[in-house]
Amino acid sequence: MPARFVLALCIFSLPALCFAQAGPEIQGEETAVLTDAPNVPPPITRDHPTKVIVHLETKEVTTRLADGVDYTFWTFGGQVPGKFIRVRVGDYVEMHLGNHPESRFPHNIDLHGVTGPGGGAAASVTAPGQTSVFAFKALNPGLYVYHCATAPVGMHVANGMYGLILVEPEGGLPKVDREYYVMQSEFYTAGGFGETGHQGFSMEKALREQADYVVFNGAVGALMGDHAMKGNVGETIRLFVGNGGPNLVSSFHVIGEIFDRVYAEGSFDIETNLQTTLIPAGGSAIAEFKLDVPGTYLLVDHSIFRAFNKGALAQIKADGPTNVAIYSGKLMEHVYQPEGGAVQVVATPRRAAPPAQTKQQRVEAGRRVFQQNCAACHQAEGQGLANVFPPLAGSDFLNADKQRAIGVVLHGLSGEVTVNGAKFNNVMPALRLEDPDVASALTYIYSQWKNAGHDVTPADVAAARKLPAPEQAPAAGH
Repeated sequence: MPARFVLALCIFSLPALCFAQAGPEIQGEETAVLTDAPNVPPPITRDHPTKVIVHLETKEVTTRLADGVDYTFWTFGGQVPGKFIRVRVGDYVEMHLGNHPESRFPHNIDLHGVTGPGGGAAASVTAPGQTSVFAFKALNPGLYVYHCATAPVGMHVANGMYGLILVEPEGGLPKVDREYYVMQSEFYTAGGFGETGHQGFSMEKALREQADYVVFNGAVGALMGDHAMKGNVGETIRLFVGNGGPNLVSSFHVIGEIFDRVYAEGSFDIETNLQTTLIPAGGSAIAEFKLDVPGTYLLVDHSIFRAFNKGALAQIKADGPTNVAIYSGKLMEHVYQPEGGAVQVVATPRRAAPPAQTKQQRVEAGRRVFQQNCAACHQAEGQGLANVFPPLAGSDFLNADKQRAIGVVLHGLSGEVTVNGAKFNNVMPALRLEDPDVASALTYIYSQWKNAGHDVTPADVAAARKLPAPEQAPAAGH
């Protein structure tokens, strides 16, 4: 076909033909399968490029950022992060970007996997109630971030407008048992971490890069407990990990695992046996590892206060037989008394939430206090950690004496205790919490996991503060 005729078709009527001239022939057409995190579309099995039509909607939604905390997110597809897009190198991708009629702002999309001005941003500025269409050829294999690039760009990204697009290489990726989509990002809120109610965006904090929340998949606990990712011993897990930013670099790490293979910064150049991989804001990585022993594995940003104090925690729960040749578990336990005095934890001051007046209000407020102060040790479902932290779920020690439980929270606990027939000898630090928070946390714990249902009021806690602190822990569970 004469070149000038092809050029005319490219400009005026048949852009797909233009793409076809630059590589293998485009065969057929399909609509992209898009998924919400942590799910991933199925691997591509075809051995040729095709025309892929992607339908993506921008939408502004108000939903949970943390327990008791709502935020108005700007999204691709109604959730944070946006939909996962999966194509093959050489594909001709036709992007249809719709902006929901109830949106307040125009939005667009900048795909880092696009070669062209703005990554498609200039071609996709879309007013509320409108749809924009543009096309590109997927030239380079890799895992790429996409995000909104409408001014002010930082604000659109900070409010949740980012996701991942995977451009598979020819021949696809090696087969694994499970694939998951995880994306880190941070939020800058008018109130501090855990402050209840609807929180607005703080431009001042964003400019200072002082994030209140650093989370995986858009919310505190989005991949914890009942929402944890699953696996079985012997399976290989592949994580597609992105960092939406807008500001912070991620030190991505899975506690208790070593990455067998990492495709650093989203390319397909493999590094092996990595403990932690850096993912820049607006970058990505693919991490693969085999589950060798059962248990719960924590995904963290190893800038560690972000994990345990700002929300950057996720879980993979692995089921299957133990393998003592790889990991024994605890073989021996004995008492070790370090030098030094009692340990105390000093909580970061924050504006107090309105005090809970009823038992039900205390249960609801206590869930937040528990997750922020207790769950890291006693675990999300109160199951504790064998031989280390006693269970709160169905605990005879806890349920036998409400006053003693209040004292433990106020003054800490050290020495040997027996809980549900098992001995524990550890140190629980005193928690510097206000009376309403102590009351709410205990009322929540008592309301969960087949516990006794006691109601602990701020007056109960205030009365307990007037009593002398016990010199040592009880020797048994009752």
